[in-house]
Amino acid sequence: MSLDSNQQVFINEATELLQELEESLLELENTPDSSDLIARVFRAMHTIKGSGAMFGFDNIASLVHSIETAYDMVRNNIMDVTKPMLDYSLKACDIIREMLADPDIKADSPLAVEITDYFSRAANIQNQKLPDVQPERDSTARGELHTFRITFKPSLNIFMNGTNPALLLKELREMGSATIITHVSDVPPIDDIEPEKCYLSWDIILTTDKNENDIRDVFIFVEDDAVIDIKAVDEAFDDREKKLGEILLERGCLTESQLSEVLNEKKRLGEIMVEKGLVSAEAVDTALMEQAHVKSVQEKKAHASETASSIRVPSERLDSLVDLVGELVTVQARLSQIAAQRNDADMLKVAEEVERLVWELRDNTMSIRMLEIGSTFNRFKRLVRDLSIELGKEIELVTFGDETEIDKTVIEKLGDPLVHLIRNSIDHGIEKPEERIAAGKPAKGHITLQASHSGDSVLIEITDDGRGINRKAVLEKAKSKGLVAENAELSDREIYELLFASGFSTAATVSSVSGRGVGMDVVRRNIEALRGTIEINSSEGVGTTIVLKLPLTLAIIDGLLVTIGGQFFILPLSIVNECIEFNRSENKSGSGRKIIMVRNELVPYVPLRSFFNIKGEEPDIQQIVIISVDGRRVGFVVDSVVGDHQTVIKSLGKAFKDIDCISGASVLGDGSVALIIDIMKIYNDIG
Repeated sequence: MSLDSNQQVFINEATELLQELEESLLELENTPDSSDLIARVFRAMHTIKGSGAMFGFDNIASLVHSIETAYDMVRNNIMDVTKPMLDYSLKACDIIREMLADPDIKADSPLAVEITDYFSRAANIQNQKLPDVQPERDSTARGELHTFRITFKPSLNIFMNGTNPALLLKELREMGSATIITHVSDVPPIDDIEPEKCYLSWDIILTTDKNENDIRDVFIFVEDDAVIDIKAVDEAFDDREKKLGEILLERGCLTESQLSEVLNEKKRLGEIMVEKGLVSAEAVDTALMEQAHVKSVQEKKAHASETASSIRVPSERLDSLVDLVGELVTVQARLSQIAAQRNDADMLKVAEEVERLVWELRDNTMSIRMLEIGSTFNRFKRLVRDLSIELGKEIELVTFGDETEIDKTVIEKLGDPLVHLIRNSIDHGIEKPEERIAAGKPAKGHITLQASHSGDSVLIEITDDGRGINRKAVLEKAKSKGLVAENAELSDREIYELLFASGFSTAATVSSVSGRGVGMDVVRRNIEALRGTIEINSSEGVGTTIVLKLPLTLAIIDGLLVTIGGQFFILPLSIVNECIEFNRSENKSGSGRKIIMVRNELVPYVPLRSFFNIKGEEPDIQQIVIISVDGRRVGFVVDSVVGDHQTVIKSLGKAFKDIDCISGASVLGDGSVALIIDIMKIYNDIG
């Protein structure tokens, strides 16, 4: 099946809807009585079915039809949400994804038939249980905005039963957007007023997502002691503005003939009707109030629609835009350099203005690439649910910092490492309920995903409250595999580092989840490919925390420009601690070890000139760039430090892709190329 552009748009929208639907279903499992969640699930199903049928995805429309019917019955309180219903709904999400990826999959596949049969049977069983005459249900559903016209006229003696009308009006205000007008026409002269009696009445225009029954519940204790009239004004959301005469006609304040007579006179409509005694001034005020309220609601709705509007752009175009901005940054640097060399005041002024505009363009373009990490976090709720059921465990996933933004490229490459880490927490970390209870823990375990900004990086913490890492078992396994000497004594940090060795696993048996020794080494490799770091902390019997530190973006970074042998190199500025002067003659070590004393601390260093085998005479005075990773400090010797540099990362191309310890390149303002050093690769190679 070849797809046209409209069908591709449907696939993109359906994919987003499926993600929202899956999140709603998982939330519904915890709160099955939530009318808002039920409405969200139904609307998502309804949209997928309708759009699928419109764009030729009849297989999806056929599958979703019976599911939508069942959730419509749930929405109308005919059926209850059950675990099997949620299980089959989540399976339906999976098969719909497959149908979107391969539209030729038929709706009569075994799993699709099983899902359809389940929902059809469930709906038929409930229909057979229904009485012949069903009670009339409220016509206005929760979850959608409706406007109601409410008249509340309490009896004179309403105060006698302890009722305060002001509290009822306050409760109505809390239900939505309310406009209230007080009628005082029944208030007698002051000498005749009896303080214990209520002479006031009210008209309320309420726009709310609640239904009529919810509004009547506000007056449940006074309905026998007041005149209460509630009328839905659904047409209040028409595009046109309702006129005063129409509202008064609807309220029954005057007839059509009286309205026609008044319209022939050249005065304000309300004034004429009051002068002729057709309606009271209060009735006109109330109608005007309703008119203003509806107009306000329409304006807010229009504004919300405008502010929520968005445009869908293919990611390839966005990547192309970022590349062009990168080229512009390079050209701007060249312009600034030429302007400085010529020392032309006018040219310098233009260069500064171009620089300002380019930086604004760069920042705005990079912000477009930034996505909230919450969408990635929510994907794992399904993973945790399914694996915990498979392993017979009770586990809840908790997320914090969902609004934290990170570059879309980082997010795309972060999925697999997080899957490995979460699967490990589920399989190795969290104990089974009986083990947890025996250890004095609650039966249900928790995995927490938390994201936060830290300078120009994002910290992602994966924490479980499981059994923790058995350091003794890890060390013994490492010794048995020959990774460390038999008499080795390692610190906790060094023991945790062993977990990243290729093929390392402490699992006694291989399961469908883990135990093959494939995972943690891949995780580290993927994280370091993103120029990130990974750190493990654990307490036996308490739990484990894994911290990932990742750059905000991979397209443009802050770098430190240095020279070695007349060539330019760039180091990522985010991990640089400091730069210090290095005198080659004064820092010769008799033992030949490459270490230097920095503020009473021994710091090992790597001479990058010899590391990259760059020929030429070394200057007597060099610079050491000191970085900090995992609490360790390491120095890198360079000939000189030029300064910080906004680095537009360029790939080296296929011919140079296997160059060791070089992660990319950047074009400088004068057109020369600076290689970006993969500091983390060198750091790991030297141990």
